[in-house]
Amino acid sequence: MGRLAQTDGLTEEQQAILEAVRDFVDNEIIPVANDLEHADEYPQAIVDGLKEMGVFGLMIPEEYGGLGESLLTYALVVEEIARGWMSVSGVINTHFIVAYMLMQHGTEEQKQKYLPRMATGEVRGAFSMSEPGCGSDVAAITSKAVRDGDEYVLNGQKMWLTNGGSSTLVAVLVLTPGEAEEGSSIYRKMTTFLIEKPSGFGEVRPGLTIPGKIEKMGYKGVDTTELVMDDLRLSADDILGGTPGKGFYQMMDGVEVGRVNVAARACGLAERAFELGVEYAQQRVTFGKPIAEHQAVAFRLADMATKVEAAHQMMVMSARKKDSGERNDLEAGMAKYLASEYCKEVVEDSFRIHGGYGYSKEYEIERLYREAPMLMIGEGTADIQRMIIARRLLEDYKTRG
Repeated sequence: MGRLAQTDGLTEEQQAILEAVRDFVDNEIIPVANDLEHADEYPQAIVDGLKEMGVFGLMIPEEYGGLGESLLTYALVVEEIARGWMSVSGVINTHFIVAYMLMQHGTEEQKQKYLPRMATGEVRGAFSMSEPGCGSDVAAITSKAVRDGDEYVLNGQKMWLTNGGSSTLVAVLVLTPGEAEEGSSIYRKMTTFLIEKPSGFGEVRPGLTIPGKIEKMGYKGVDTTELVMDDLRLSADDILGGTPGKGFYQMMDGVEVGRVNVAARACGLAERAFELGVEYAQQRVTFGKPIAEHQAVAFRLADMATKVEAAHQMMVMSARKKDSGERNDLEAGMAKYLASEYCKEVVEDSFRIHGGYGYSKEYEIERLYREAPMLMIGEGTADIQRMIIARRLLEDYKTRG
């Protein structure tokens, strides 16, 4: 391990967890990632290994069967996993966001029902705000839940569900206009429902269909799907927290920690790209010497390392701020924005160092080159992050007088 992306102040337990995960990544993920990714094959053996290590319950409190670790520990674990294969970190991320939303906003009955099984990986989570026609504009969602006696009837189409097919619990944001007071903001008319389902594709329960996987440029192996609700019936007990109208704020809380997660994934991917680039630069010889000794390549390596380090430290800061109980939307937005943009640049520089070989599927950097763009979109685009950052800065630096 080099000196980049180190984290000061970790406990012995945190260090032991990270060492175990890095060892698993080096021995169980990196050797098979390229083959699985090119085949677009779900990494079942890897997921089973992560279950055994307790990764699915890393942040779930001990009283519900988890390890009770911090967001920082979780983010550093995700960074290591993404360093091996970014798709595997996606399997963990959506599961974690649903578990976090349950921990923060669920009723005690919902926590008791789901969290112990989520900690073991028996129940696997997915979530969705987006729809085919709204993208980043959450206020434009059209999926609705209408009360019918003691039940709600849900109709609509959701989009971009990571783990849509393999998950067994999906948190879905829909409109519940009939439950809001007249004149309420659109954001007070949104509710998060918890939908249990079997894994698989097609009509998985009456009124709920998970179409096949969406074919993607990268981010393969993990299943990304749509979700179609056609008179899906749920009970009031399936509302996260038990009260309608709080869904938008619950989802935003989940996405806030999800942005720390995406920043961590970008850090891991960038670190791996740097490792590949610096190794290849010392092996490849041109004009009688390793290309690392050519100033153009050496300067490129210097730029890459600086970006890896800066992104890592920003990610760590945002996770620690959330762990302290403080608001961290500014820091999470900055970390996600910086890390994803730097990741793209580091991967591209490593690609350039590899030259023509970087374009070959035989080399790992080709896979990283296709994976990096997803991080600029996931959990809010770069422009969304800049809007959040600017809004918070103007709150903090509001002109007086």
